[in-house]
Amino acid sequence: MSVNLTLLLVMGVLYAIGIYLLLERSLTRVLLALMLLANATNLLLLATGGYAGLAPIFGKDIPATAYNDPLPQAFILTSIVISFAVTAFMLSLIYRSWLLSRADHIQDDREDRRVARQELFDAEEDSEIAIEVSDFHENNQPAGSREMIPEVTLKKAAVHHAVKEGGE
Repeated sequence: MSVNLTLLLVMGVLYAIGIYLLLERSLTRVLLALMLLANATNLLLLATGGYAGLAPIFGKDIPATAYNDPLPQAFILTSIVISFAVTAFMLSLIYRSWLLSRADHIQDDREDRRVARQELFDAEEDSEIAIEVSDFHENNQPAGSREMIPEVTLKKAAVHHAVKEGGE
């Protein structure tokens, strides 16, 4: 089986433009990117199917190598349905964004910046972890007499101490 170079070239261009548009902050460009990526994927599946052959209906006088593989065609149909659903969903998001803000450009707001600066470790008052953490074990002992995992308790104590010193 030889590869159709034109299909591969068009597919590569569609993937490149789709990925470029996907990195934009405009929802309309993201929609166009998803459509281009879906079409490039359809071309990829079409190229894997090979050249057109006979219909995949069994006949005694036709050799098995002359049949066309129906699996890539089924994948293409599935890809078309999925890309249609994603396109409809993105169109509804774009429409809702346009109704709310009269723009489809996604901007960072204060909450996005606050979450980006946030530390990954969140010190909580009740974050002690007992060694026996089974769902079937009832631990009626007070927290002071339980056997605790040392690393977690030390980290919690260090963070709690740092928070107290910073607040005073």
